[in-house]
Amino acid sequence: MQIYVISPGAGIAGLQRQSRPQEPLGSKDVRVGMRAVALNYRDLLVARAEYMTPGGEPLIPCSDGAGEVLAVGTEVARFRVGDRVAGSFYPLWIDGEPTSDKVARGLGGGRDGVLAEEVVLHEDAWFHIPAHFNFAEAATIPCAGVTAWNALFVAGAVQRGASVLILGTGGVSTWALQLAKAAGLTAIVTSSDDRKLERARALGADATINYRTKPEWHEEVFGLTQGRGVDLILEVGGRQTLKRSIAAARFGGAIAMIGGVGGGFGGELEPFALIARAQRLLGILVGSRAMAEDLSRFAATIHLHPVVDRVFDFAQAHEAYAYLETAQHFGKVVIKIDPSR
Repeated sequence: MQIYVISPGAGIAGLQRQSRPQEPLGSKDVRVGMRAVALNYRDLLVARAEYMTPGGEPLIPCSDGAGEVLAVGTEVARFRVGDRVAGSFYPLWIDGEPTSDKVARGLGGGRDGVLAEEVVLHEDAWFHIPAHFNFAEAATIPCAGVTAWNALFVAGAVQRGASVLILGTGGVSTWALQLAKAAGLTAIVTSSDDRKLERARALGADATINYRTKPEWHEEVFGLTQGRGVDLILEVGGRQTLKRSIAAARFGGAIAMIGGVGGGFGGELEPFALIARAQRLLGILVGSRAMAEDLSRFAATIHLHPVVDRVFDFAQAHEAYAYLETAQHFGKVVIKIDPSR
């Protein structure tokens, strides 16, 4: 079978296509023919060796993939050949609270990932995808979709009528916008690109802010909320945005810490700012398989379609990575894997 491997620290240039023998199938394993793989900012960090890559050894990258069951082990009970499935970001985190053991080996970071024609994992690591999703859409669930679901409804625990501030228009952010509107929330979206903000409004954003033209965007948030601030903020920027996110949250509100595309969080946290307004910081570490299943059922019920910006062929993996790195995307960047080739 064909796979890609990457050497952490080599950058996108270190992504290499290789052939590898088919992996043996254990009694509780499921073999899936991958049909689509979605990229995340984390994949760029792995390429730069800025993410957990034990030993720096080459590995199959990417955590998010969907496909069709090709074979099942003799003791598999949850799946049968032909089922349409996606893999859990953390194969060992099935349900409940996260623990160090459950999140020790995330796909494409602490272990081999899914940028391959076939992937074999224990049956507990897979979940069924919504029937109305194509494989490109389904591939966006494991990280972006589940992270948004966790931030809004599990860790964030927001209720209908609450207000959320969503930073950016990448994969997590567009998923969060769609879920927020489906759940009856008021959603404010930020971006530096007016064209992306226009698309966010088309998805249902109640208000948008261009942070280039309005650098003190937390003040805009207060204006839009009549001086109250928002109930929850999905914080993906890190160093460049955290102070303003804290300032934009209401008294008693929460900031869901998701990522740091602006360069981490070093030196930006002022604890007294949180104490003075009784706010909470929530660490969002993607989520469990149970969350993925809850999200899939919800998406099926409301017939939601996640936003896929561009789809690249398997042979264009380098181009897909490079496009993600430009940050021009709105929604998700996906690599399709055609079994006929």
